[in-house]
Amino acid sequence: GYQFWTRADDEGRFSINNIRAGDYNLYAWVPGFIGDYRYDAAITITSGCNIDIGDLVYEPPRDGPTLWEIGIPDRSAAEFYIPDPNPKYINKLYVNHPDRFRQYGLWERYADLYPDRDLVDTVGISDYQKDWFFAQVTRKVGDNIYQGTTWQIKFQLDRVYQSGTYKLRLAIASANVSELQVRINDPEASPPQFSSGLIGKDNAIARHGIHGLYWLFNVDIASAQLMQGDNTIFLKQAMNTSPFHGIMYDYIRLEGPPST
Repeated sequence: GYQFWTRADDEGRFSINNIRAGDYNLYAWVPGFIGDYRYDAAITITSGCNIDIGDLVYEPPRDGPTLWEIGIPDRSAAEFYIPDPNPKYINKLYVNHPDRFRQYGLWERYADLYPDRDLVDTVGISDYQKDWFFAQVTRKVGDNIYQGTTWQIKFQLDRVYQSGTYKLRLAIASANVSELQVRINDPEASPPQFSSGLIGKDNAIARHGIHGLYWLFNVDIASAQLMQGDNTIFLKQAMNTSPFHGIMYDYIRLEGPPST
């Protein structure tokens, strides 16, 4: 099928011209909010037609109050920590350039920074711009031997509401032949609380990109799985046969139960 794209202006107005005749679905997304808008009916385009679909209102996913968040919901991982490249690979065109990610071999820098342990983010202490590596990649441990990696998000709850369900929102900016597993307070839980299954063929990591196909996963967490005080969410990328398995996160948010 065909796709036709445009950007809305500062007041949300848009038009799409020169569309081939046919039946279309209308999708949209809004910078600063997770999820996708989809118009509730097919739009039939005929030669010379002029269609006014009126005002469209997007209600982004939201169950309860934000307890914490990591990143900016803009479908990109550009706000996260992007390391300096290995000097032998450096592209001088991108030194001190806003697109720091356009350097070769940045995926290898994760193992340099985390040779024998994985990333740990502590809510309220860590700074995602300095502490959250831009891609959850594998770790090279030998000749053509790689490990999957498990990142941790540590956070505290002053109280746990026993009625209602907590919600973990995981917005993914890119994935390449990856499986994201989520576990709550038990890194060995089997099965995991959530598995994405095998996702992504973006190859943004190898191609020096910072986003690809967008994914949004919403994970229910029962109150019985959480504790007053210290808690940990484990994010495991389980595929481990290549340096290019990996996930770029866009935005992560934990919501409390509704009406709390």
